[in-house]
Order: sequence, then structure tokens, then C-alpha cells
Amino acid sequence: MEPSNSCWVFRLFIILLTFFLSSSSPSSSWPLHPSHINSMAMHRNHTSMSDFRLLNRRTLMECSNVTDPSIKIKVSRKSNLVDEEYLKVTVSRVLHPSKGDWVAMISPSHSNVESCPPNGILYLETGDFANIPPLLCHYPVKAMYMSKDPDYLSCKNKHRKKYRRGKGIVTSCRGTLTFHVINIRTDIEFVFFGGGFETPCVLARSPPINFANPIKPLYGHISSVDSTGTSMRLTWVSGAKEPQQVQYGDGKTLTSQVTTFTQDNMCNSSSFQSPAKDFGWHDPGYIHSAVMTGLEPSSKFSYRYGSDLAGWSEQIQFRTPPAGGSDELKFIAYGDMGKAPRDASAEHFIQPGSLSVIDAIADEIDSNKVDSIFHIGDISYATGFLVEWDFFLQQISPVASRVSYMTAIGNHERDYEDSGSVYTLTDSGGECGIPYETYFPMPTSGNDKPWYSIEQGGVHFTVISIEHNWTQKYEQYEWMKNDMASINRSKTPWLVFTGHRPMYSSAIGLLNVDDRFVEEVEPLLLESKVDLVLFGHVHNYERSCSVYKKECKAFPIKDVNGIDVYDHSNYSAPVHVIIGMAGFSLDKFPDHVESWSLSRISQFGYLRGHATKKEFNLELVNSGTKKVKDSFRIIKSQASS
Repeated sequence: MEPSNSCWVFRLFIILLTFFLSSSSPSSSWPLHPSHINSMAMHRNHTSMSDFRLLNRRTLMECSNVTDPSIKIKVSRKSNLVDEEYLKVTVSRVLHPSKGDWVAMISPSHSNVESCPPNGILYLETGDFANIPPLLCHYPVKAMYMSKDPDYLSCKNKHRKKYRRGKGIVTSCRGTLTFHVINIRTDIEFVFFGGGFETPCVLARSPPINFANPIKPLYGHISSVDSTGTSMRLTWVSGAKEPQQVQYGDGKTLTSQVTTFTQDNMCNSSSFQSPAKDFGWHDPGYIHSAVMTGLEPSSKFSYRYGSDLAGWSEQIQFRTPPAGGSDELKFIAYGDMGKAPRDASAEHFIQPGSLSVIDAIADEIDSNKVDSIFHIGDISYATGFLVEWDFFLQQISPVASRVSYMTAIGNHERDYEDSGSVYTLTDSGGECGIPYETYFPMPTSGNDKPWYSIEQGGVHFTVISIEHNWTQKYEQYEWMKNDMASINRSKTPWLVFTGHRPMYSSAIGLLNVDDRFVEEVEPLLLESKVDLVLFGHVHNYERSCSVYKKECKAFPIKDVNGIDVYDHSNYSAPVHVIIGMAGFSLDKFPDHVESWSLSRISQFGYLRGHATKKEFNLELVNSGTKKVKDSFRIIKSQASS
């Protein structure tokens, strides 16, 4: 069976699920057309799962209970927003406060908040055949119910006003919300809605609010370009297309290469536009990149980036990773991070554990405990809503600007119908890997070939794309085989194989494990004597025995401290670890699991690795408590290298 046929299993499941949903709840929520149920099931990763995420398929209602047209919306700053701040949005003169009152942050500010009838046909792609125009021509960046202010519904903050036409004094209510705002280059606007997310109507809107410097260079992050530790790529975002500079080390200066992408670069299915081309689009500005050379491995340097015209970043200190073949490496690895708001907003896609994980890693970097980071797929979860990339880049800046931040592509970066992906689902929302490869240029051989290897310390990392064809006689398979066969194990004794989707998982879920991928690639892991296999995609932590073809070829032995030790002096099979617990809502485990599964933990956190030439120590760290929840070691005698 060809890999592209895997979607038929999923589609059969969707047909059955759609039938069940449509028959079990025919009219529980009348604003949701029955055909939307199909849209929710088939495109749950970028169009549904919450009322907020269905806003663009709601009918814009008339606000029937408004008797005072003088409702006011006031923002704590009217112009010249800084690059990050918390804005207070106050809505006042509300006669009848309701649980359904909410405020949306819109960007760009010229986005239409009336109906957009010409765009209705674009929703046919999602199986949505209802004759309902979209509520918004552009998706809200974030939104918050007024009830987040505990005094709003009780009307503790009253406003008394005497009307000229009428007798007596009318009392109205007000409430204040706090929004976390970052520089996304375009003006923003706040719109006050009634009717909740299901039956929204526009009550008031603020004037446009601009950023003080919309072309400011921001969100710099660094990555390795080779295994020497002497060259590092710096990538950042700016609203200016003119080349900028990196100033680093002892007075060295580089000029940036500039690129970007447009709506035309986003992909479609064969007939209709994707969210990335339609209501999810947001101008990414310009992505600048420059390679800092002449560095020393395992050393600290400082840099800043920008220009006199656009402005400059602060001076940032970063650490280069150890060169391949050197004695020691300390790294962190995880998958499926995404991002979460630093306010009480609803957003398109929220990964609740991401903030605690990034904050905990920042503390480790402050303590000089990290040489590099590996993020193995499902990076921002923007999935066609491009402003999410800015919020993600801003979130990881405290760590990605200071150590090498290496990535692998996942389904939510690449997969879409008619895109050439192995899995023809719609998980990228039409991005098809373009924003990912633009924001995170890795040392790959070319565009849309997101596989590479890198050596740091005594570890060789083979990083693959499971979304691209991995079957024999295809380019990526041949590359994997040749890459792992060429390793000098006396120089880099440890081989880590990593990609997004796992070969082993106890968690119940559709397409958690693709048996064809296992059949094609697992023999190559055994042949290459891979020590450790790291995967994400499933949102928990799970560690195996030394496993091959679902059989334990060897078990670890506990040392005096009770830590599992795998002895690869007499190699038997790889150790598989799922590390998809860095942000997305966690997956549970079934009551009964197979014998290959030795450790299962459903907590937010990250994997901490420490490799020397003699042993490889790994720990699962709970990001909330900072406590180690699982530990294991891999050892081998020098003679076996």
C-alpha cells in the first residue's frame, strides 16, 4: 500500500463519526449548521474544537438588546505600542451586561468585522456546504469574555448618566480586561461583541492602534549550520525588507539575507483555498538570516542584530555547542510544544504546558546547563493562522536566542491535501512547510527536504521528516542509510535517530503509529546500531526496553540508585522514547500495555540529556516542579565503539 492511501482509514472514521454526531445532536446548537459537524471532524486541527475556533462560520447577528448606542471601548494606550506590553481594555456604558459579552483583538485593523459573502464558497473545502457567510474576513488574534473581570456582571463599577431626553438617571456598567500584546507589525484594534462566540454581534470598536516601530528586528534565534561549533546561523523577523546587520564577537559585522513568503506561497487542495490563504493569513514581514563564523565551540559570545533605520536588538549572550567528537554534550529535547497566551484569552490553538516548559528551560540556560535544544516536530501549531508564528517565536526567544535551537518538521508544519506529504490530512492548514522552513532554516540539502544530521560532542543526531516519503528507493531513505553508515563511532559513539511520528506508543489514537513506517525504517535502525530513538506526536512520555519488532531484545538493569541502565556493549536493539509532552494537552495511557513499555508518564516537561564518551544519561524533567520523573542510562565499553 502506498503511504498516501493512509488517509482512507481516517476518512472512513470521519464518515462514521459524522453520522454519529449528526444523529445524536440534531439541534442542540442551532447556529451551527449540520454540515459544520463534518467540518469540525474532518478539519478539527485548524477549524474547530472550540466555539472560538468556529467564529468564521457564524452568522453575524443583530444586537437586539442594545438600547444605548453610546457604549464606549477604551484602550490604555492609543498609539505607539512597545514590542511587548499588557493593554487594559475598558468597556463602559453597558446597560445590560451579559455572560455573552466579549472583546476580540483584530489585526490588521482594517479587517472587516461585517460579513464577507464572497468568501463563503471557500469553506466548501471543509465539507461545509451551508449558505452562511463568514463572520470575519480575518480571524481574531485572540478574544476574551468580559466576565473575566469579576466585577462586570455584578456591575460593581457603575456609571451614572442623566439623559437629556427622559427622566431620571440611568446606571450603566463597565469592565476591564488585560491583553498581552506583542509587536506583530500591523495595527491592531479591539472589537466589543455581544451574543457570545455562537451568536455574535458587534457593539463597539476601538480606533486602530499602531506599534511604535513596526519594522523593529525581533525574535532572533540561533541554530547550528555544521558539526564544528564554529559557525552559527541567526534568524530574526522585521517589518523592513532592507538587509540588516549582525554585530558579534570582537567587532565582526555581517549583512543579512532577506526572504519572506506570501499568500500565493500557501498551498490548497485541488479546488479550494486553505485557511493559510484565506482568513488565517497574516503578513509575516521579512525574515532575515546571517551565519556568524570564526567562533570557538563550547564558548560564549555576544551579538546584536538590526540597523540604524529599523532599530537594534539588545545585546544577547549565547553559547556555541561543543564540536562533534568532543568529550561532553548537555542538551534538551522535546516535541509538540506550541504556545499559550500570557493572558486569559481564547486563541486559535493553545498548548497549555508550553509556558511552564519554556520557563523551566530558560532557568536551566541561566545555570549554564544547556548546550543545545532539539524540538522534534509540531513547532508552533499555527496551522494556517500565521500570526501564531510571531507569538511562538516571541515565547521561545529567551532560550532560542542563547543556545542552538534545532528542529524537525511535524505533521502540523507540513501535511495538506495535494501537497506531496505522505499523510494527506490537513494538519498544516495550508502552510505545507513553507513558514517552518523560512523561520527555521536547518542544514538541509535543499527546499522541502527537511532532513539533516548534526554532531555535537559524542552524539550523532540523524533528523528525518516522517511527513516525506521514507520508503526504500526514495531520496530520504537512501540519505538515512548513507548518513548512519558513515558515522565514525570512535569519534561519536552515540547515535540518536529522531523524527516526529513514533514507531511505538501505548496511547490509544488514530494513526499514532504507522505500521508501514515501522516496517520500512525499523530494520535500518537495527542495522545502524542506533542507541536512542526520540519521537513526538503522541503527547506524553514513554520509554521502551531495547525493542525490535515489538519484542524486547534486552532489558535494562537497575544500578545502586535504582536507575535503569541499558548496556550497549553487546548491542541488541534501540531504546525508543516518546517526548511529545512539551505543551499540547496530554494523552492518557490505557490500563493494559505491552511488555516493551517500561515507563509511562503523562506530565508536561522535557528530556534532559548528558552524554560523555563513556555513558549517556537521560532524565525526564517535570517543568512545573523541576523534579526528575524518570531516569535512565546507556553505557558501552570503549572496545565496542
